[in-house]
Amino acid sequence: MPLTPRTSPLSRRTMLRALGGGALLGGLAGCGVPAAYVAPGDRAVADRSAIDKRLTWANWPLYIDTDDDDSTRRPTLDAFRKQTGTAVDYVEEINDNDEFFGKISPALMNHQQTGRDLIVMSDWMCARFVRLGWVQEMDRARQPNVTEYLDPLLRSPAFDPGRRYTVPWQSGITGIAYDRKKLGREIRQVKDLWASDLKGRVTLLSGLDEAFALLMQGNGVDITRWTAADFHEVCDQVERRVRDGHIRRFTGNDYTKDLVTGDVLACQAYSGDVIQLQADNPDIRFVVPEEGAELWSDSLMIPDRALHKSNAERLIDHYYDPGVAAELAAWVNYVCPVPAAREILAASKDEDTAALAENPLIFPDAGMRERLLIARDITSGERAEYAKRWNAIVGL
Repeated sequence: MPLTPRTSPLSRRTMLRALGGGALLGGLAGCGVPAAYVAPGDRAVADRSAIDKRLTWANWPLYIDTDDDDSTRRPTLDAFRKQTGTAVDYVEEINDNDEFFGKISPALMNHQQTGRDLIVMSDWMCARFVRLGWVQEMDRARQPNVTEYLDPLLRSPAFDPGRRYTVPWQSGITGIAYDRKKLGREIRQVKDLWASDLKGRVTLLSGLDEAFALLMQGNGVDITRWTAADFHEVCDQVERRVRDGHIRRFTGNDYTKDLVTGDVLACQAYSGDVIQLQADNPDIRFVVPEEGAELWSDSLMIPDRALHKSNAERLIDHYYDPGVAAELAAWVNYVCPVPAAREILAASKDEDTAALAENPLIFPDAGMRERLLIARDITSGERAEYAKRWNAIVGL
């Protein structure tokens, strides 16, 4: 069956709340979380995978391929069920990182099962799970596809060197979107956002974890090793631009509406959203600035005390088969963490599908890849201070 690209009606990434840290998360961070940490020897229980061929997987809505005629069917997941005989309870229950953290954290900090064998969270939240010892190390012997095909750019983020505890589900880029026709010129650098003809027509993302890295890159900062001074310099700059009226407002997912209506001419944006917007307006462009942009992921993790760890590891590896990854990429249109899927799409007889192989927002080209970095995360010790300052600027 030829792969056919699909554009989901609502991007998963745009469902994130603006706030970059929930009350429970902030409370744990402020206390140093000594009681919440789980030592490696206390994370696993007897694995039932061999005798109980099933698993429960919690994911975000609209983040997997569905059948055109039956939205309850998910072809790539159905294929795994058929190949392995494993029943998968796929639950679209994650609508917000902090909210889901609050939902399952009581069980994890009390050394109890969450009822889930696999979860998908944004990497900045994954970093907290890893630090708290709330996820299990994966057995790469059961994941030959992950070992072979995981994008080198994604293999070793600072919060999880070697990706021992996390595996990217889908990735994306935080960059700049703008309307080329309405603006009448190109945007190439972060500093271009501050040109006089954009005064009052620029928006920034309101979430701390979503916004800070790109702004630091505009200052020439290496976001893999940014410092407190780098953070406060960005805050000082943003405060000045709020006071002088240059920044129109801070947004969540609603920046897309402002860009479409023309109320905003340029904004911080996610690559996956722009692919969707371009389907209706090819004048909307997405830029990875010359100074660089942040490459982020939503990643798969196996929670502590999961009952079907081996089944979960096998499911993860299924999605790293290039053919399966290509089928998923054709539907979700995010940055594919399996570069080998590009050849599968390019060989498609369907012209629209083959064109996806040349889309740099799904398969970044060599020049773009050189400018993409994974930002070091905000540590638990930093979060309370940084969130307080950023949220005061944003008005949260």
